[in-house]
Amino acid sequence: MGTILHGAHVTLRPAAAGDIPALVAIRRTPEVYARWRGGDDLTDAVTTDLAEPDTESFVIEAEGRVVGAVQWYANDDDEYRHAGMDLYLDPAVHGRGLGTDTVRTLARHLVGHHRHHRLIIDPAVDNAAAIRCYEKVGFRPVGVMRQYERGPDGTWHDNLLMDLLATELR
Repeated sequence: MGTILHGAHVTLRPAAAGDIPALVAIRRTPEVYARWRGGDDLTDAVTTDLAEPDTESFVIEAEGRVVGAVQWYANDDDEYRHAGMDLYLDPAVHGRGLGTDTVRTLARHLVGHHRHHRLIIDPAVDNAAAIRCYEKVGFRPVGVMRQYERGPDGTWHDNLLMDLLATELR
């Protein structure tokens, strides 16, 4: 079945085919689509994201339903070893601490089980809610990556590189 992780309010588990419609619905919300997009075929985009060979993806469950997804990847080069993560949540559950619980739960797994000493995440610089969420777990701003990501309108925008050392995990 795969790894299942339990946070204070969330459960992170491998996605099943039956989760795709719920994740597609979340990705269609304007707040999520503006950040994650996915082209004309969101079902294909979500399916592809969950099956990426170099990432491990989890469905985020809370309150008895699917509320989002989180994925992580690793750079396993001995000289640069670290892990990165990314997530999206249904806007209907924003502001309830589920993002913080998700990030903390995955960070504890990456530090404790996979022995990563450093984690990174890279929200858009204007995504103040996400930045606050990551700071609650212990992530710190490292610097701005200029014109890092293309927006839905085709223009490039900046992202904030944040990192967390294992000893800083809250």
